[in-house]
Amino acid sequence: MSKPFLTAFWSQIAIINYEVPADLLERIVPRGTGIDHFQGRALVSVVGFQFEQVRLRGIKVPFHQSFEEVNLRYYVRRRVDNQWRRGVSFIKEIVPKFWVACLARRLYQENYVRMPMRRSVTPGASARYMWRHSGRWNSLEVSAFGEADFPESGSEEEFITEHYWGYTPQRHGGSIEYHVEHPKWRVWKARQASLDCDVAALYGNAFAPYLAGPPSSALLAEGSPVTVFEPTTLL
Repeated sequence: MSKPFLTAFWSQIAIINYEVPADLLERIVPRGTGIDHFQGRALVSVVGFQFEQVRLRGIKVPFHQSFEEVNLRYYVRRRVDNQWRRGVSFIKEIVPKFWVACLARRLYQENYVRMPMRRSVTPGASARYMWRHSGRWNSLEVSAFGEADFPESGSEEEFITEHYWGYTPQRHGGSIEYHVEHPKWRVWKARQASLDCDVAALYGNAFAPYLAGPPSSALLAEGSPVTVFEPTTLL
């Protein structure tokens, strides 16, 4: 069993989902994994949330207790002992903290970048995460309605939120796997969702046609305490 590397509280998680061609992701999928489809569809998600109460190996890091993150992720799975480990892999992760980005790139080889960020959040109602890129402020925003509840079994909301492993390609050609532990999240249904950014400049031309249009779905999750464990090398 690997040891906990990071503990934190993730809150007010805004998630916008898009359908993309599976072969777009199959070119970059970490070795040892395959695309995890939802009802035959390959999905990517732009996710914004707040990091709080951050500890590295149990130690508080000064000036790094609270900050935003926005990432673009897709869904993968790996067969272990006749069971599927369902996980995510990231295209790019944006944070406002230089040392967070450096540490993630060094230890996990995740594609973290630092950009100025800010947020505007009304718990349970709306969350807007902003980052400055290409000379302007970009944003991800989800507004919600109704009461938060646990996703229905087999629903797209359950699929999006119930992935507990991370997989990252490595420079040597292999990949790493790490466990992410958190309780199930209650979610609000989205009333409105928008992504305002230069997709091609941020994520590459291949994603631009799909993230420029309307999303297939969106949600707002309340979040929870989270533990990210140390990675293990595959292949």
